[in-house]
Amino acid sequence: MNTYVENKKTDFAGVLDFFKRDIATLRTGRANPASLENVQVEAYGVLNPLNAVGNITVADARCMIIAPWDKAVSKAIEKAVVEADLGFGIVNEGDKIRLTVPALNEENRRELVKKLNERMEKARISIRAVREDLKAEIEKAEEEKEISEDEKFRFIKEMDEFSAKQNDELKEIRDHKEAEIMTI
Repeated sequence: MNTYVENKKTDFAGVLDFFKRDIATLRTGRANPASLENVQVEAYGVLNPLNAVGNITVADARCMIIAPWDKAVSKAIEKAVVEADLGFGIVNEGDKIRLTVPALNEENRRELVKKLNERMEKARISIRAVREDLKAEIEKAEEEKEISEDEKFRFIKEMDEFSAKQNDELKEIRDHKEAEIMTI
């Protein structure tokens, strides 16, 4: 592997990691605390991530329980989850908030797969952007006579092969998530 590709490996890995975290928030019909990751609760005059104001536990396959550290923010947590519009059934029991994950119907599943595909396309665009930066670096090095023309073509070929592997890995992650969503 050439040094140019080696230097950009972390950028490619960053795109894949972001994609994994991004799609973890898509609900799959099962209780998953990751689906609450982007929920912000206004408590004490500031926005806090949900996991900073309470403990999130999975009671069973379709139920999560949020136990606030401070009972005074219970209403704020309930409001934040409602505003996040995640499709959960919400019951405020005073000392805890119970979230029920409704079963997904076929239409909901297809809509989630559509969202998954949109997010994958954004990730592919990011991979393409990293690839274009890398290609520009290689071409600049060849213009400045740091590498020969033959090396430039070899490096670009290696870069294209590596980019293709990254796109294949992205598709594998997407396919796995789609299978999770479509499983009844």
